[in-house]
Amino acid sequence: MHAPKNRLKAALAANIPQFGIWLNLASAYSAELLSGSGFDWLLIDGEHGPNSIPTMLTQAQTIGSRTNVVVRIPVGETHLVKQVLDLGIQTVMVPMIETAAHAEQMARAMKYPPEGVRGLGASVARAADFGRISDYLPTANAETCLILQVESRAGLAALPGILALPGVDCVFIGPSDLAADMGFPGNTAAPEVQAAIDDAMRQIIASGKAAGVLTFDLALAKRYREMGVTFLGVGGDIPLLLKAAQTLADTVKQP
Repeated sequence: MHAPKNRLKAALAANIPQFGIWLNLASAYSAELLSGSGFDWLLIDGEHGPNSIPTMLTQAQTIGSRTNVVVRIPVGETHLVKQVLDLGIQTVMVPMIETAAHAEQMARAMKYPPEGVRGLGASVARAADFGRISDYLPTANAETCLILQVESRAGLAALPGILALPGVDCVFIGPSDLAADMGFPGNTAAPEVQAAIDDAMRQIIASGKAAGVLTFDLALAKRYREMGVTFLGVGGDIPLLLKAAQTLADTVKQP
């Protein structure tokens, strides 16, 4: 019995667009509700959501196999990657990558030796069904998927070195932080920011790795898809709930 097949990793490798949304409510209940909505993936956000390892686990458990689960850890530290992988999460996003050295560190954190430094705790880990998946150790490396976030001028400068690394499946451009770093806080639509994103996307796609981005502008998402971007974040649980609630309140209060 092998490690579970990572359907998201396989789809990205085959250049099949994958659409998903962010989960920031830190709620297993809402995560379960959204898991049946037809998205290709749901991202449990440990950077900007009030999440901990236990809340990530409960959300992953309720989502189950209904869709692909991604976890964004709060910061790029090896011990966090190890903990998330042992939960059974196979796809990890790491924010604020600015050097090839940091990217390589994260790639090694995703793999068992000799390719990496992941600790051999499969016998007590949910990832290996607590030791019941007999061939987990020799098959797990092939199913982990690493998404690195580049979201600063330093990260863009380091992009060629990052793209040359093995073990990096997808490079995701973070528009909001990039815009702020470029001097346009809150204005991801600034022409300078969009030009930088477009250039980065072309580099990522040319490298053969999957390219990713988050945008709530569906026309822009369509343009990115046409460019060849395959990991597309198009919404989040908080903005979806907020917009629907405000629209309903405004509608019923009209004379």
